[in-house]
Order: sequence, then structure tokens, then C-alpha cells
Amino acid sequence: MGQSSDALTADHIAFIESQKLFFVGTATADSTVNVSPKGRDALRVLDERRVIWLNLTGSGNETAAHVQACPRMTLMFCAFEGPPQILRLYGSARTIQYGEECGEDGWDELYGLFEPLAGARQIFDLAIDKVQTSCGMAVPRYAYGGDRTALDSWARRKGPEGLERYWQRKNRRSIDGLPAPIPSPRPAGDRTA
Repeated sequence: MGQSSDALTADHIAFIESQKLFFVGTATADSTVNVSPKGRDALRVLDERRVIWLNLTGSGNETAAHVQACPRMTLMFCAFEGPPQILRLYGSARTIQYGEECGEDGWDELYGLFEPLAGARQIFDLAIDKVQTSCGMAVPRYAYGGDRTALDSWARRKGPEGLERYWQRKNRRSIDGLPAPIPSPRPAGDRTA
């Protein structure tokens, strides 16, 4: 049965670290609710009240636009293999982008916790207010078949300058017209894009 707490337990952390997919939900008071699937090795648990995840270039930039206006964020993990379980993390998020220095929590320090991925755009830092589990008995079983590589290939072909042009064209506004922050230009030769 479902349980709630204000922090992650060791069992929660082990469950999160075994998942290949998670979902992110955000919205402002009057925007379209956005739910995005996230894959790859793009999430790190920093402690029982804090997780970060690496956001890659996409067709939109809804999460960044929403968090800038309203920091509420929900992450959801569900077991597609093994015992059924759903785990949700509720909290307040902040966006960290390339070039931003926030003491030891700046881009360079946090990005260094991940394997470099082409098209890395932002890191979202979630301060957890509530952890909630539920049974997940109706979630179907699926077998993990591997990561898709199309986004990596696309981002590498674009290169840093091409990605920056894409962000300027496609990622500056949400679908509701909210301003969405985009990263600072990267210097030539930077391998983080």
C-alpha cells in the first residue's frame, strides 16, 4: 500500500537507481501541464532530500519555462520489471545551465557527476518535500531493450554552434508562450554539447 515520507530511504534510492526511465511533471498556475519521459543515465541522488537530473536538447523547453515561473516539480518512477511499485518525488526545482556558477553547486561541479551527453542543456536540482509510494500493480511489464542513440547522433551532427542556433529558434518559449531560459554560448572546443 502507499506510504508517504519527507525524505528518501535507502530502499527508495536503490529503486530509483535501478530504473531506466522516469517522468517529470511541471506546470504554472495557468499553463498546459507538461509530463516528459526521461531516459539515459541522467539522474543522480545527492542525498535523501535532493536529486539532480540532466536535461538534453528536445523539441521544446517546457520544464525550464515552468520552473522559472513556478518551481513545483514531480518526478515519477515506476517498475516495469520486478515487483510492482510507483515512487513519486514532490518538491521545488531550480534550473542550472552551462556558464552558471552557484558556488559548489554550479554547472561544472554538477555536470561532472554525469557522463558527458551530447546536447546537454540544463540540470534540474530538485529539493524534495515529499516522497510517496504506491503499489503499481496495474503497470504492465516491459523489458528494457537499450538506450536510443538518435538524439546523441543528431546533437553531435549539429555541433555546439548548431545546437545554440536550434535553442534560439526552438527552445526560447514554451508552447504557452512563457519565456524559457536557454544556456549561454559555449566556447569553441567545449565537449559538453
